[in-house]
Amino acid sequence: MPNEVSQWLAEIQTLQQQLKVLGQERDQAYASAANWRKLYESESEQRRNASERSQKRIRALANELDLFKQKPVDGEISRDLEQKLAKVNQVESVDELKSQLVDAITLCDQLSNALKAEQAAHEETRQNLTTALGDTIDLFAKDQSPESPESTEISASPKITDPAE
Repeated sequence: MPNEVSQWLAEIQTLQQQLKVLGQERDQAYASAANWRKLYESESEQRRNASERSQKRIRALANELDLFKQKPVDGEISRDLEQKLAKVNQVESVDELKSQLVDAITLCDQLSNALKAEQAAHEETRQNLTTALGDTIDLFAKDQSPESPESTEISASPKITDPAE
């Protein structure tokens, strides 16, 4: 009987060891599954982002293509202009043609005025930014404390170069 008990205890210890090994293998499998899931999610996120960027690029290229379709190539008349010329050719009276000419000249004047206003606003913005930059440089030069004669020389004469040179 003592032999059977020791045999049973040995078998229980063996089963406990097997259970422990199986538990470790299960934990490793769960860890591996979690790692693969994380890798899959990372890859799928990258694919979604790449797909979104591709879709945006496709839309941008489609818009650009539409612009190229509207713009005339060198020496070629645009389709929009061709349509307008066809409309002019259908005009039967001089008064109607004069009316269309007045409309075109009015539109041209409006666009010219809008362009001049935009150019003036651009010039004002450029002047404001240049002034702000100059003020900032002056403030920076005043805020620097002269620690050595070298720093005094640098702050006393900040050298600004023109990028056009």
